[in-house]
This record gives sequence, structure tokens and C-alpha cells, in this order.
Amino acid sequence: MFPKNFFNLAARFASLAGLFTLISAEPGIAGPTVTENHLDQIDTLQDEETVGFRNGSVVVAPIPFSNPTIGSGLLLGAGYLFNLDETSKPSMIGLAALRSDNGTTGYGLAANFAFDNNRWLIESLFAKADARYDLYTSAGKLPVGQKGTLARLSLAYGVSREMSFGASLRYLDTLITPSVNGLPPIPPPLDQFLNTEIATLGLFMDLDKRDDTLYPTKGSSLHIEVANGYSLSGITGDYTTGYLTYSHFYSISKQGVIAAIVSACGASSSTPFFDQCGLGTIDGFRGFSAMQFFDTRSAAAQIEYRHRFSDRFGAVAFAGAGQVGPTLSQLSANGTHSAAGLGIRYRVSKKFPVDFSVDYSRNNLKEDQVYVYVGQRF
Repeated sequence: MFPKNFFNLAARFASLAGLFTLISAEPGIAGPTVTENHLDQIDTLQDEETVGFRNGSVVVAPIPFSNPTIGSGLLLGAGYLFNLDETSKPSMIGLAALRSDNGTTGYGLAANFAFDNNRWLIESLFAKADARYDLYTSAGKLPVGQKGTLARLSLAYGVSREMSFGASLRYLDTLITPSVNGLPPIPPPLDQFLNTEIATLGLFMDLDKRDDTLYPTKGSSLHIEVANGYSLSGITGDYTTGYLTYSHFYSISKQGVIAAIVSACGASSSTPFFDQCGLGTIDGFRGFSAMQFFDTRSAAAQIEYRHRFSDRFGAVAFAGAGQVGPTLSQLSANGTHSAAGLGIRYRVSKKFPVDFSVDYSRNNLKEDQVYVYVGQRF
């Protein structure tokens, strides 16, 4: 999982390369129809059971998206899917570009490889982005621009079918400036992280007991990750972050599933604000911008009911609450932030449980948000 900041949110969109990571590994009106045609190509690839790099398939898909951080826009992804062996999930080489209505742009190249019966997983990414978002500061909400380059490489080894361990290396070079002339400068202590170059080394563990990675109906998933950031330039010291997410799924009928997720995060006091903990940074929390509530500690919980009306159509109802603060004992000092909402789902593949999703949420500040994306939030 990528580090918890907005620049990496844009990079994550790019790394998806459309739907390809959703299919191989496990955030407009014409979107579902166009996407379905390309997913049918993936269905054909699976039916042929071809193995080897030369026996892959090219897939191209435009994906509309919307979220309160960068607004609405379109991601265009192109990828090449192939199987390195008969028992491993598809590998992928892809590229993608995105643009949103607030001026955010980005592009990226990703390559993911699975082999030896999924025992070895390699994921790599290179991305550049010019992200525009509102930064919530002591001086109020400031529109900022964050440009940067991100490179990431991770290697995971499965000790069993359910448990894997891995390591990741990330390089980030980023510059943050006010995006509107005449605005006051970004206030301290945030101003010490505006021009930074960081290398991050992380370790992670996954325990995945879900019955399906795209649309689980039972089982659980645990992800734990710790990372240390090393300052190459721009900030005064190194820092440490760590977080965990645990999700559980329970089928209550043939059509209905209850899904729940809890998350906790901690970061050292010297952590740049874009790598700190917050609502919507590690667990898909809906209701707030990812840069609205952040600090060096956070905890959140969400529950969602997922219902299938037919093979194609479904709906969800969800609610969540979370807290952020400088220490665990001070999590409740700034109050509890909550949101709830409804969503619709349209299944875009005949064989894979991949949904085109539109969610509406309302938070405790009486703010409304709309999310458009592919897949489930968790």
C-alpha cells in the first residue's frame, strides 16, 4: 500500500492503469459500457488459459472518477496482462494518465509480476503528478499545488496461501506551493515540509482469509505496515510511520453481505503532514477530504451493507466514525468525525465481480460528498 498522502493518492490512480490491478491483484455515463468491453477481453484471456509473456492480452479502458480531494475527472489506462505460470494470477505492465476538473494531472507506469504459484509478488511504480487540493491549516482552508515524482518497488513472499511478508522502497521528491496568487503562505509547522526529498523503507505483513479479493462475502483481511522515512533534503530529520487495517466480511443471505473495517495509525512527531495519519488515507473512509483531518495518530471504523438486486445491479449503505489527534490519549480531544451514505453498483464484467460504484455521503458537518470509482472501498 502506498504511503498516506494526497500526492500518492494521485499516483495510486495512475498505478491502477485502469482496472488492471483490480483484476490481477486482488481509489461518465459511458464508463461502464466501455469498461465492460475491455473486461470481456480479460474474460477471453482467462478462458484460453495461455501462459507466457507472448500469450498476453492488451486492454485499454477509460475510467471516470470523483472524490472530494481532487474533484471529478477521467483516468485513461492501458495495460498488458499475461500469466507467468498456470497457477499464478495474471501479471501486468500498464500505464495511465489522469486529469480532474480542478487541474490535477498525473501519469504513471506500473509493472506487477506474480509467479511460483503466487508465492512471489513484485510490484513497481513510477509516477509524476501535479495535484491540486485544499489543505486544512490553522489559517483556514488553503488551495495548494503539490508537484512531484514518485518511484516505488515492493517484494512480497508468501509463506502460505493466506500469509505473506514483504518489503518496499519508495523515493519521493515533491514541492508544495499555494495554487492561487495573493493567498497567505502556508503556516508553520506545515511550512517545513514544502520542498522535500525522501527515501522510505517499509516492511509489511498480509493475512488474507477472504473468499474473493474483488467482492468478498466471508472471511477477513489483515494488513500491517511500518516504514521509516529518511530525509535526503528539505526536512530536518528522519521519521517513522505505522498502521494496520483489519476488515471482516459476513454473508447474511444469498444477496446480502455485511462488511466492516477498523484502522489505526501512528507517526512520529517529525513526520511530514502528507505522510501523517488521517481519515480516508489508509482505509477508504468516505465523507471527508483526505487532507481535512490529519495528525500523528488516528483510529477509525466503518460498516457497510452490500446488497445484490440482480447479476448486474446492487446497492450499499454505509456509516463510519473516526478520530485524529497528536497522541492516543488525545484522540477524542478534537471530537469524533462521522459520515454515512448510500451507493449504487453496476457490475461491469460477466465473469469477474468488478463493480462501477457511485456513492453519496453526508458527514457530521452537514457536508455532502460524491465518490465515483471502480471496485469496493475496502
